[in-house]
Amino acid sequence: MVQSQESNTLTIGGLAAGGKVGVETVRFYQRKGLLGTPHRVGGIRRYGGEDLRRLRFIRQAQAAGFTLEEIKELLLLDAGEDRARARELAHARVEHLNAKIADLERARDALRRLANECEHGVKGPCPILASFGI
Repeated sequence: MVQSQESNTLTIGGLAAGGKVGVETVRFYQRKGLLGTPHRVGGIRRYGGEDLRRLRFIRQAQAAGFTLEEIKELLLLDAGEDRARARELAHARVEHLNAKIADLERARDALRRLANECEHGVKGPCPILASFGI
């Protein structure tokens, strides 16, 4: 990522604010190799529009459920035209999310059943607490 000094106008705080994350999140992404660390200019690291675009991409990919490793691969694909691999990653993530949704639906249904038993059940220990081993 080569940028002119003129385009590098954001401090790390400005970059973080623009990406709606904390400064430590920016540093974490840098340690993980998702974001570059620019050289210091006048003692201060300056970030540009490409850094902000990349940070926003990372956040949106995370919101879509991609792992940091998958995001790293997507960022590498971003520079190319490998639509097949990007599509493959997206399909795999959809399958993972479907499995997670199914797990959450089972948990919701079980909790609804326990809450109903607690409300309308016979006297004795609370079915919710009993199911959690209390």
